[in-house]
Amino acid sequence: MQTSAAVGVGAVQLGPEALALAAILNKQMGLSLGHTRQVLAAGFGLEVSCGGLYRALARMARRATPTYDGLVQATRQAVVNVPDETGWKVGGHLQWMHVAVSERATVYAILPGRGYDQSVVILGAAYAGFLVHDGWAPYYRFRKAFHQSCLRHLLTRCKEMARIASPAAAAFPLAVKDLLQASLQLRDRYGEGEISEHGLHSATGRLEAQLDRLLEKSYRHPANRRLAHHLEHEQPYLFTFLHCPGLDATNHEAERAIRWMVIARKVWGGNRTWEGARTQQILVSVLRTCWQQGKDAFPRCVRLLRAPRTVILDIVPGAG
Repeated sequence: MQTSAAVGVGAVQLGPEALALAAILNKQMGLSLGHTRQVLAAGFGLEVSCGGLYRALARMARRATPTYDGLVQATRQAVVNVPDETGWKVGGHLQWMHVAVSERATVYAILPGRGYDQSVVILGAAYAGFLVHDGWAPYYRFRKAFHQSCLRHLLTRCKEMARIASPAAAAFPLAVKDLLQASLQLRDRYGEGEISEHGLHSATGRLEAQLDRLLEKSYRHPANRRLAHHLEHEQPYLFTFLHCPGLDATNHEAERAIRWMVIARKVWGGNRTWEGARTQQILVSVLRTCWQQGKDAFPRCVRLLRAPRTVILDIVPGAG
């Protein structure tokens, strides 16, 4: 069941099923290499060093590179992407883990920054679909894309402002909160067939006019002025989901994908080298996409390791 016919010292190696399990334990379940090593030893009597696991996973990532490249290309062609980013350590220094979630693929990339140049690595500079994001300024540099600003972030901000503000100062964030919640209720009513498409467009126009009136006022409280300034920038992107039914109003999917990595970061801190970071981004992209598509990652990883030549897994949209 091993992947090599070598003899002598080369005959001692970690088999494809053991390595597939190690990849799932370390990259999907968030166990450290040390804990993964302990599981293999305690559960199966397999003795392997952390360094041996590191090198084996790196070889696996090299085998998975064509699949990863295919997922990147599928992401760039997807109609909708939900991007996000979080801090990630490489060699003890702060870098950034980026993610883009489309309908059929999830792609991660660990990069030295969180700006537009880094987002382009996954999405491509010519991306012209829909981006649903948290309003981070670099995403708006995708000039050809259509944008939806995450309403959940704004709702959370309004609730926190109202909680600590005086009754007079709280009036503005509460009005914004009610407006945003009304937009979500309108979406749900349309989805349930309670109103027609014409009714949806008419009600959307009234919501936009109501926001215009809120932003025409002057606000004395500094926090309210900051919120008003932010809303003036986000105004064209708040109700895209009502003009394009079916589009999500939040970046929840990207945050779910990021949560995977946040748990791993808290357990074992990140990667020690950039080679390890590359292994990380490739394998977690493959494993997360398998999960997203409801496909078993284990036999696919085993197949990847046993294949005598380069293969692209069946998780790449449109492949084969």
